[in-house]
Amino acid sequence: MSTTAEKPNQIHHGRNVKRFREMLGLKQEALAFELGEDWSQKRVSLLEAKETIEEELLAQVAAILKVPVEAIKNFDEEKAINNIQNNYDNSVIHGGPSVNYGCTFNPIEKIVELYDEKIALLERLLASEREKMEFFKGKDA
Repeated sequence: MSTTAEKPNQIHHGRNVKRFREMLGLKQEALAFELGEDWSQKRVSLLEAKETIEEELLAQVAAILKVPVEAIKNFDEEKAINNIQNNYDNSVIHGGPSVNYGCTFNPIEKIVELYDEKIALLERLLASEREKMEFFKGKDA
């Protein structure tokens, strides 16, 4: 039996199934239930240990996890970590992460605008309540 240590470029299907299942917060028992009555938690555990999963079963698992089959076949955790690390390093080099990257408006101005709208709405509501009070005072007299 070959291992990923012997084939460093080989993607481990079972490990990727486990990663996606865990990201979705799904337990092995739940995946087993979705796969059918022939499945158990132990069988899912064995599936997640397999380096290569048969195409038909991989398609069934991908459908349950709501991810493309290609995602399970091609996900490389080490490459993903390197990508995240490179993006983080670039943001640190260029002055830190930019919260407003690509923003076409000033968020603070937007907050002030919403605040002003809220005040105007409250003033209209207060004026409406005053009109009602005047109307009812006129009916009582």
